[in-house]
Amino acid sequence: MHNNNGVKRRTLLAAGLSAALPVMTVKAQAWPTKTVTLVVPFAPGGGTDTFARPFAAKLAQLIGQQVIIDNRAGAGGTVGAAVVARAQPDGYTFLVGAVHHTVAVSAYKKLSYDLDKDLIPVTGMAYVPNVLVVNPKVPAKTLPEFIAYCKANPGKVDYGSSGLGTTRHLAGEIFNTRTGAQMVHVPYKGSGPATAALINGEVSAVFEGLGSAASHIRGGTVRALAVFARTRSPAFPDIPTAAEGGVPDFESLSWYGLWAPAGTPREVVAKLQSETAKVFEAPDIKNIWFQQGAEPGGEASDKYAAFVKAEVDKWGKVVRDNKITLE
Repeated sequence: MHNNNGVKRRTLLAAGLSAALPVMTVKAQAWPTKTVTLVVPFAPGGGTDTFARPFAAKLAQLIGQQVIIDNRAGAGGTVGAAVVARAQPDGYTFLVGAVHHTVAVSAYKKLSYDLDKDLIPVTGMAYVPNVLVVNPKVPAKTLPEFIAYCKANPGKVDYGSSGLGTTRHLAGEIFNTRTGAQMVHVPYKGSGPATAALINGEVSAVFEGLGSAASHIRGGTVRALAVFARTRSPAFPDIPTAAEGGVPDFESLSWYGLWAPAGTPREVVAKLQSETAKVFEAPDIKNIWFQQGAEPGGEASDKYAAFVKAEVDKWGKVVRDNKITLE
């Protein structure tokens, strides 16, 4: 705040916090005064879009400004993250990041941004269990049947993923290790293209977020074999858990959240977090999330930051144990 009036400045300092608070509040109330951009670092039609688009529409209603989605796909979501890391920290560009960004920290030899230093965790958006879906032509109706099918055809069953080093890729690697399946990985530029390849029969299987797979499961274009969560999804009670299918202690969660470029005013970050919490009070949004088998976010920024840090540590171990390195 520039203030050339010395007397005024001294008075403000003398008045202390009580005078400073209204100034901060005014700054937060002023945001936003123009269009807000949410960068989605994956191809259109993927899991991130499933949540980002209805979220953006509802947020726009609440804040009285347009909220646009800018899809910037590439390198397992790291291209879009780098765009936001270098963006003006003026409160008008945010990242709709995902669990993939916590994997990238340890999977990539070199990243052009630092998740911890260049981006501020704002709040979570959606938490969704991953599901193993197969092309309906695959002759396996259950998880044990699919494992047996893979073992009978070693190195011949392909699985698609939303990109190298994403949790969908790693879920397949862990699955191979745990079951002896020997599936072959085929990376795509996002879960949208990976799911399209599955439906077309280019690949036999995909580990996908329940959210982006939901409409395809309901439509019968893919067959769901197991959900990688502790319990069955209330939205899809017929899909057994991986543990029920004979693969215990294998949980895989897709989640999405918001980050701001480092240097974004604290008041703006706090306002976006509180507006996000309001988004999830809306019955129509609650219903969309439920239909996708997702838990809503909106939690306090420090709680979300602690969750992100725990995920970075967890996936770092998986990356090291499976000796995964990406250029």
